[in-house]
Amino acid sequence: MSVLNNAADVLRCFGNDCPDLTVSDVVRLLGMPKANASRLLKAMREANMLETIGDSHRHRPGRLMLDLAAAYRRSSLLIGRASEVVAEASATYGHTGYISVRDGKEVTAVADFQGTNALRVVSNIGRRLPAHLSATGRSLLARLGEEAVHALYAGHGALTDLSEQLSKVRHQGFAYSSQEATPGVDAIAISVADPRTDEAVSLCIVYPHALVDTKGRDEMIAALAKGAARIAEDLGDSAFVAPRI
Repeated sequence: MSVLNNAADVLRCFGNDCPDLTVSDVVRLLGMPKANASRLLKAMREANMLETIGDSHRHRPGRLMLDLAAAYRRSSLLIGRASEVVAEASATYGHTGYISVRDGKEVTAVADFQGTNALRVVSNIGRRLPAHLSATGRSLLARLGEEAVHALYAGHGALTDLSEQLSKVRHQGFAYSSQEATPGVDAIAISVADPRTDEAVSLCIVYPHALVDTKGRDEMIAALAKGAARIAEDLGDSAFVAPRI
């Protein structure tokens, strides 16, 4: 089990800020002896969990990881349905869209749809964000009851403000952020769930703050809301709140 845990720790090191790893990186990030790190990366290469980049000593996720990511998306009816909605909204308005999931106090994009406008937000798929500091995160946290939120953020300095923010999200049915996660970038997000699988995802559109006024924002919220409402009805998401614009 310890080998699996160590391999999982290595995989968790990857992200937007860490696209590849060397043995030295693993030693520094995980505090692992160099010999152990070297053996572990070798075993992960042999299992196709990692692959080297060209002739270098740098490692990136292997094809097995890509196959697993694709299988994860295909296995989720909710992600598939949500992707259709966000892809349509992204194509209509030209802004980048995401499907995100929450893991504890973080959110991660699992699917993205590139915008077509000349000035658009670059994709950050795979980037982990603090849930309380992003529209996607707050749209998902709002599905939790107050007690669950307080338990999750016990002792966290953001709890007081977060409770007020989530109350607003629950009332209006969507989350909005202005230049929080990224300077110059705004985001709108709506969450929907599949009670049968206990999955919840956030449907999000991100766009340059300077390009979209309130009317334009509300049009995009309405587009996402229409699609999310269809999903909620089809999947039986009784907790879904139709956005009030």
